[in-house]
Amino acid sequence: MKRPTKWIDWTQVKGAEASRLRQRKHALMQQFEIPDGLLPGSICVSYRKCGNENCRCASGEGHESWSWTFMLDGKKRVEHVPADKVEEICSRLEQGREFQDAVREVLTANARLIMLERQQLRARMKKS
Repeated sequence: MKRPTKWIDWTQVKGAEASRLRQRKHALMQQFEIPDGLLPGSICVSYRKCGNENCRCASGEGHESWSWTFMLDGKKRVEHVPADKVEEICSRLEQGREFQDAVREVLTANARLIMLERQQLRARMKKS
């Protein structure tokens, strides 16, 4: 998995909460070997008219505007994404989805292996 380039310098965010979040994030990344920079959510584009009657958008589709949607503390968040960061955010979101899918697949495989073990144990007990 390719590591994304830095969009935000996490070390520049100040305060006690930011410090606790960085420490917890680092501990989890070390413990579970999680790549840095992955993001949750999705990104979408919308087109808006600026309201200026002399602008090209007045008679056309509108100006492109990107937004990133994700859940944070059980609440939906929507953040504007600058046009020059869209490609980077898309890459991080895709990597985040791939990682989550891989974790889900591992957890599902573990559950299925337990089910198979129990089925095989029952089959052996019936034979005896």
